[in-house]
Amino acid sequence: MDSELQIALIGAGIAVVVLIVAYNKWQERKHRREAERAFKSEHRDVLLEPQVGGSATAERREPGLAEEDGPRRFNEAPLKRSAPSLPDLLDARADCVIHLEVIEPLEVQRLWQLQSEYLAGLGKPVRWFGFDDTQNQWHALGPERTGACHWFCAGLQLVDRQGSIGEADFMRFSGGVQRVADAVMALPPGLPLRAETLRNAAELDRFCADVDVQIGVNVVARERQFEGAEVQRLAEQLGLGLAGDGSFHAVDDGGATLFTLSNLEPELFVEGGMARLVTRGLTFVIDVPHVADGVTAFDRLMRTASDLAERLEGSVVDDNRTPFGADAAALIRAQVEQFQQRMAERGISAGGLLARRLFSV
Repeated sequence: MDSELQIALIGAGIAVVVLIVAYNKWQERKHRREAERAFKSEHRDVLLEPQVGGSATAERREPGLAEEDGPRRFNEAPLKRSAPSLPDLLDARADCVIHLEVIEPLEVQRLWQLQSEYLAGLGKPVRWFGFDDTQNQWHALGPERTGACHWFCAGLQLVDRQGSIGEADFMRFSGGVQRVADAVMALPPGLPLRAETLRNAAELDRFCADVDVQIGVNVVARERQFEGAEVQRLAEQLGLGLAGDGSFHAVDDGGATLFTLSNLEPELFVEGGMARLVTRGLTFVIDVPHVADGVTAFDRLMRTASDLAERLEGSVVDDNRTPFGADAAALIRAQVEQFQQRMAERGISAGGLLARRLFSV
């Protein structure tokens, strides 16, 4: 009896030990699975894997005979190349810019014809450029440009003297460029944000309106009218030349207009028609944003107006027919300097390419 009881107790003890061992094994496996889940990350291990893309810190590599680039992954999508920098004739502050990239070189005339169809009717200028890989530079596109490119760039001017673009212009431009991209099977273009673009355009337009100043100084007859032939002779003696817009122009050494001399009356000055023209007044105008050194140009304008008035026996007056004295000239001179200083602080040089674009009609 005692032996049977001992055997039963021994068997029970062995069963308990087996259960404990089995339970410990189960717990061990359970904890291992939980630990693997806890420490598993979807992010690559930067200590074990090579870095992808550019980084401020270069990947450290120990000397060895391993493969240089590791196993090739065929399921990865090709990376889009970075677009070249903007063409010199575009400015991120003043243009809504979209780049297009095509895999195979595209004839520029093909793109030019498509954009002429899809972007017709826009209220602001659109400029297209193609990137020449061999010369590593952008070229402006037009009806005569030939060749083929991988990269193209379109820029919609945001502001001119007619105001800023509206939502309709933005949608027509971005939608038109997208249609061009679809037609030539270009990679998906990165379209600009509508709200941000329109907000920037409106803000730039407000600034331009604040500094958009044209100053007029008049020379009016006191007794006799001015004869056209005499006006032309004296203007040319003072260094002004008659241009096709019906005005005489004073220009700098580079040929840029400093100020103009026009008829105060509606009739334009025309080569060959000056002999029969008579007028009771002339007007000098300086377009402040278009002149690189506005103060110097204004000083020359005042000297020219005074000389012309003296020779024609006229008077220098403002638009209200008030005599234009030294005090008025000094005040306007200071204003010209102030407006051009504000433009410079904004990074828009008076008389520069960007200024001539923004302050165009």
